[in-house]
Amino acid sequence: MTHGSESLLHRTLEELGLLSVWHSPRDTKLLIAQRFVRLFAYGGSTLILASYLSALKITDDRIGLFMTLTLVGDVAISFLLTLFADAMGRRAVLVLGSALMVGSGVVFALCGNYWGLLAAAVLGVISPSGNEIGPFKAVEESTLAQLTPREFLRDILLWYSLSGTAGTALGVMACGWAINLLETKRGWEYIPACRTIFFAYAAIGALKFILSVALSKKVEADGKASKPKQQHSDETQPLLGERTETRADGNTPQKPVRKSFLSFLGDGDLVSLVIRLFILFGLDSFASGLASLSWMTYFFKRKFTLPDGTLGSIFFTTSIIAAVSMLLASSIAKRIGNIKTMVFTHLPSAICLALIPLFNLPIALTLLILRACSQNMDVAPRSAFLAAALPSDKRTAIMGAINVVKTSAQSAGPLITGVLADRGFFGGSFTLAGILKCVYDMGILVSFLGLERGRERV
Repeated sequence: MTHGSESLLHRTLEELGLLSVWHSPRDTKLLIAQRFVRLFAYGGSTLILASYLSALKITDDRIGLFMTLTLVGDVAISFLLTLFADAMGRRAVLVLGSALMVGSGVVFALCGNYWGLLAAAVLGVISPSGNEIGPFKAVEESTLAQLTPREFLRDILLWYSLSGTAGTALGVMACGWAINLLETKRGWEYIPACRTIFFAYAAIGALKFILSVALSKKVEADGKASKPKQQHSDETQPLLGERTETRADGNTPQKPVRKSFLSFLGDGDLVSLVIRLFILFGLDSFASGLASLSWMTYFFKRKFTLPDGTLGSIFFTTSIIAAVSMLLASSIAKRIGNIKTMVFTHLPSAICLALIPLFNLPIALTLLILRACSQNMDVAPRSAFLAAALPSDKRTAIMGAINVVKTSAQSAGPLITGVLADRGFFGGSFTLAGILKCVYDMGILVSFLGLERGRERV
């Protein structure tokens, strides 16, 4: 290989962020691997969740209630675990969450009672949306921000997000064709075939348990104390600045003073930032709840009578497109900034979502694919923006609180969609979701573009 081709390969790998991942510590790679296997399990279970409950003779409105109550239970568990994650130990929280995944999968595989399934979904970890649920994301992103210097953080978060999207894609396709194989080749009934998927879900939870146990002590909240190089990196300088305490002699201590999560209530700028994040991210999550992956797959299956294997292939394709498109997000964000990247990539997908229910299968699939082209391009820039915007000593708790707000808002969506579907207005929920997401995009642009520009001038 010539020097020129080696240089081109090096630049390509650097542009894609692969070099940052390659040189990252072992814990970072383990966290990315956990994200992949977790979302693989979520994708598989989400494809069949609504159809499985429907096969158990549960009506659409009760399916919506099931999803809503599942998300409400997740709010309580996530809030408690993320609020005290640093005190309990981040590794312990991830291990506990993995054990809950195992328990939920086993119950879903063995139980057919509505209330038993609901208890397992509420107390355990079952994702109605195919996206993150439980305490994992907030803890992992805060840990990645701690382990990674600021100049490499965007690349690491990109591949963290990308691994999740790829996991969902493979999980959806594997589940769809597994169900198809069991039904057509083995002659199984639909419900036993679905229960096999939930046994596989429990097994993946066990694998995630092993990956969580393998993490080192460096992932804990005090891990930065042994890393003076990173302690003074740009990562520790959030948009609103680190809070320090001045002594009576006028000197400022070198280390920022650790304060509790609730101490941010005395900081007007930080309170304003967090409230805006709560409102806008809550609006986006509510819209996502209206058009969750479980409802989307069920909508296409019911309206166009598509088999599970075909559904799996369709949503595998859209997820892979979404994953590949995320590779462009980091490159775009380096040039135009995180906020513009978030808005200008997310807005077209919102418009496509609003239009999907209005057309026949070929056009609806076209809109679904067009939506996938930019649907997840805002994920990594949003994570990088939050990591930079929040003070490092409060980041885990505030990001956990943001996830609680998002899940709380999202929890109302499935119930509304279920009620609309039960009354013959299934597609209206997707149109409403697209409109609300457009409002969210405009709100993000207006609220935070100036804040990011201010950071860039520092």
